[in-house]
Amino acid sequence: MNNFNRYLESTVLRPTMTGEDVDQLVKDAIMEQFIGVCVPSFWVKKVARELKDEDIQTVTVIGFPFGFEDTACKVAETKEAIKNGADELDLVWSQTAYHSGMNWPKIEIAQIAKLCHEEERILKVIIETAYLSPKQIQEACLICQDAGADFVKTSTGYAPSGAKVEDIQLMRKTLSSQTGIKASGGIKTLDFAIELIRAGADRIGTSSAKALMDAWRNSQ
Repeated sequence: MNNFNRYLESTVLRPTMTGEDVDQLVKDAIMEQFIGVCVPSFWVKKVARELKDEDIQTVTVIGFPFGFEDTACKVAETKEAIKNGADELDLVWSQTAYHSGMNWPKIEIAQIAKLCHEEERILKVIIETAYLSPKQIQEACLICQDAGADFVKTSTGYAPSGAKVEDIQLMRKTLSSQTGIKASGGIKTLDFAIELIRAGADRIGTSSAKALMDAWRNSQ
């Protein structure tokens, strides 16, 4: 796995994060050439400006962390993030609508996917696997794929559990090869990250990206 760094989206989404944390995130990303840097929308403009000459994606979250906002709010948030320079948008789907048996999550994702694709941006949808049975994970994956999502993502990091190897395997089995998988939530060791990649993850979202790279180099 010679390009391990290109699986990693280095992430800071802590409520108490500071500008210094963002500076360090960008510095590490440039040094390691991570595939992306994921920050709250407040920091998108700064990060996009600092990464403009790099082959590193500026990633942000929409409807984070619970997906409670109505679609109009998420659409407005998406438009603003794109205007500020976001390359990829990680949308928390409407969990409350899904668990209510409504078709609204698919409608919402389709609206935001259309908006992203018109602006040549990537849409990932966070389904929060911790709250889903295996059958629901499969159903959620197909909803996201049919609605136009480019990736399906496991977790926000705010649920009781995050990425699991068996969930990634199930997602990969369910999704077409054209739809990517982003594993996130609690990925702090090299062995776990590699296990997730071997299970089918195309991206690893983690706040431990620098430590994972150090561990990877030491393992070579």
